[in-house]
Amino acid sequence: MQRRGTLPWLGAVLLGLMGLLVAGLDLQHHRYEDMVRALFAVQSECPYITRIYSIGRSVEGRHLYVLEFSDNPGIHEALEPEFKYVGNMHGNEVLGRELLIKLSQFLCEEYRAGNQRISRLIHDTRIHILPSMNPDGYEVAARQGPEFNGYLVGRGNSREMDLNRNFPDLNALMYYYEKTNGRNHHLPLPDNWEQQVEPETLAVIKWMQNYNFVLSANLHGGAVVANYPFDRSRDSRIRGRTMYAATPDDKIFRQLARTYSYAHSWMHKGWNCGDFFEEGITNGASWYSLSKGMQDFNYLYTNCFEITLELSCDKFPAASVLPREWLGNREALVSYLEQVHHGIKGMVYDENNNVIGKAEVSVAGIPHDVTSGVEGDFFRLLLPGTYTVTVSAPGYLPSTSTITVGPAEATQLHFYLKTAPKQNLRVKPHNSKRNLSSLKAPLKLGPR
Repeated sequence: MQRRGTLPWLGAVLLGLMGLLVAGLDLQHHRYEDMVRALFAVQSECPYITRIYSIGRSVEGRHLYVLEFSDNPGIHEALEPEFKYVGNMHGNEVLGRELLIKLSQFLCEEYRAGNQRISRLIHDTRIHILPSMNPDGYEVAARQGPEFNGYLVGRGNSREMDLNRNFPDLNALMYYYEKTNGRNHHLPLPDNWEQQVEPETLAVIKWMQNYNFVLSANLHGGAVVANYPFDRSRDSRIRGRTMYAATPDDKIFRQLARTYSYAHSWMHKGWNCGDFFEEGITNGASWYSLSKGMQDFNYLYTNCFEITLELSCDKFPAASVLPREWLGNREALVSYLEQVHHGIKGMVYDENNNVIGKAEVSVAGIPHDVTSGVEGDFFRLLLPGTYTVTVSAPGYLPSTSTITVGPAEATQLHFYLKTAPKQNLRVKPHNSKRNLSSLKAPLKLGPR
């Protein structure tokens, strides 16, 4: 593992200088076929560090293509975190789609040019980029173009379903469990949930099930602000009022949002699109309550922390403004990606050095657990500080350690769990010298 630099301003300068090398790349709107060609062109230019795969198809049969960056594409390496960017969830919010295509080109070109910061990221991270979650909606919006696109035209998929109101509602269950001291992570999905969601939503949920994502961002448009969970208010009875709905990880979520906002050229200034957001960030429910959204679902169903990035006042900006938007977001996209390397990470083993998957990792004072992946590795985003961490798994005795987390790369902490002793179900007589033959009835042994 290579050590990561701690001077963000230096990274920004280097990215600015290296960005001159890619100034000639096209910045334009990409219809579906154009987007696919652009992604495969990146894979062709950087075949040893990229892989393209499809997580499913849209209602109209378009592939939901993901471009992966890694020094070992297609392979999860132990202790290497998984990161994802998702764009174009609302078909008419197109800037995120173009930024992620451009980011893919940028990562490839910078890696080939020897940019050490980008090379470290690709060597130490498995990066997944889904430029368009809603390619059908995009095509509807693109037929009108930026000049005539309405606020809602193309927002939903081809069935006009809003994909960011289409995930299983786990918030209501979480808020109930908070009152009853119930489960605080990996909440169960409702019965028949696969029949209740759209094909694009289903594909993304299956994607989450197949990869142990640690950090994510969902790129939207229509405002300029970094939005963090929870999106849904805890009290749905209050109408006309906004209520802050904090997660147990509110402090780290606020820091993640600030990371993007302050690395962005103007988001952090607060005044954008006629709205004001202090530091360019907001709690979702404090802005307006939203049910069945993707960022809350990530937090409640998986190990992944996700925020929603609103990146432009215009949902479908003209192609002429794309270069400015790229320059405004480039450093923020890279800086946010680097946040996946903070907190703690480690392996969970048994006494024979066999890995233990699905072990629960609990941090005292933060009632939200994460779990180890199938390879036995775990990742827990945390701010600098001292924490008491407990790991437990069925059939093993819990193990607890205290660790101090610094501001740089993740601190490694490994756990070795001892097998729990099996319960002895035999009934022992109070007096070992007692003659059992003197009992009038035979002694029955077994569980109660």
